[in-house]
Amino acid sequence: MHSTERYFDETVDFIAEMLRYDSSMKEAEENAPFGKEVAACLQAFLAKAEDFGFETKNYDNYVGEVIFGKGEPFAILAHLDVVPAGEGWTYPPFGGVINDDVSSTGVKGKKVWGRGALDDKGPAVCCLYAMKALKDEGIVPNRQIRLILGCNEESGWKCIEHYNKVATMPKEGFTPDADFPVIYAEKGILHFTLHFPIANAPFKTLTAGERVNMVCSKATALLTKEAGGQLALYDGFTECFYDNTTGYLTTYGKSAHASTPDQGENALEKLMAFFATVNDDCKEAYEIAFLDRYGVRELQDETGRLTMSPNLARYEDGVLHITVDIRFPATHKKEEVLGAFEAHGVQYTVESYQAPLYNDPNGKLIRTLLGVYDECMGTTSQPIAIGGGTYARALENGCGFGPEVPGEVSTIHQANEFVSFERIALMNKVYYEAILRTTCEKKYRVATIKIARK
Repeated sequence: MHSTERYFDETVDFIAEMLRYDSSMKEAEENAPFGKEVAACLQAFLAKAEDFGFETKNYDNYVGEVIFGKGEPFAILAHLDVVPAGEGWTYPPFGGVINDDVSSTGVKGKKVWGRGALDDKGPAVCCLYAMKALKDEGIVPNRQIRLILGCNEESGWKCIEHYNKVATMPKEGFTPDADFPVIYAEKGILHFTLHFPIANAPFKTLTAGERVNMVCSKATALLTKEAGGQLALYDGFTECFYDNTTGYLTTYGKSAHASTPDQGENALEKLMAFFATVNDDCKEAYEIAFLDRYGVRELQDETGRLTMSPNLARYEDGVLHITVDIRFPATHKKEEVLGAFEAHGVQYTVESYQAPLYNDPNGKLIRTLLGVYDECMGTTSQPIAIGGGTYARALENGCGFGPEVPGEVSTIHQANEFVSFERIALMNKVYYEAILRTTCEKKYRVATIKIARK
């Protein structure tokens, strides 16, 4: 029996409680920079940590911190905010429902359903209970463990900006907001908006998407009378609805994380594919944004190929604005991407940029965490690179460490996001061992690991 198993039921219940907060970004209010419910979620998490006897800090409801021990700080960077729920849920996205339904995912066993189950509330809760297990066993770390809880990871990292103003970020740590076995490199992230003037537009209005880092699952346009007539001749649609009375055409897709757009189905692409058949300016926009006219997707290295996911759109004053999520290989530069568009006179505005992360795959932190994962799983693994962007970039020496397991179903940024009981048990164990081996004296590590393996 692993020493974290005694806390399993509590962990499940607290994950479900956290999932009942709709902590997607809302309008700022007094003492709630990302909305009242985000602030309430953070406060509830910190209150639980205080009940466990940990010191906590709330930095103006931008970001919180759970502190354990003294010495050189070691960060565990998690986040409590979530992307919007989107559509297509079997269970309420903020219900924290617990059951053993198989039909929605094909995955057997009990699960907790809700937005944030794996990204990133579930892992954050598991890290808290791992810290509690260590504390309850009387282990005193020789480094100060800081469980840092951001509230704006999905929408701009203003939480990290604020933390760096009011506190000092540890130099080393991990984030439980990526993949196992351990991440040594992350692609660069570039969000930019392409601007396409549309003459004689076949639509009067057009809107699409909810977040730039989510594959667009719904797009809507108000067609002109002429376009409505041409629609009857077009046979390329799936998952669409046209209202003859109002003139609105809506296309539907499947949401996914923008770093893995092939796992989703882009509703905006469906809409633009139709407009490309009836308008030359729309055809150009479609070919540039979706068909990769300039070949930027050919950029690749050991961290993978560039991905390009146009996920937001709006039509204003004769111009169609399409916002794109690009994840480019870690050894390349954003100028290579933007240069391809500049060379052809395409107008754009950069919305945000995060430089790539590249660590030594044989460094001490990477190898320690890799050893923990392999020992818990009975595997022999190698560090990996991903297209997602994590808080690891906020650290001088940081990496992503779970919770996604290779080869298993992923529902992050999708409808019916869930965390299985099996994954919760794994996270409790892996994060306990990871914290133990990175922050505690050797005498504690040896004794506790022997207990855990009885």
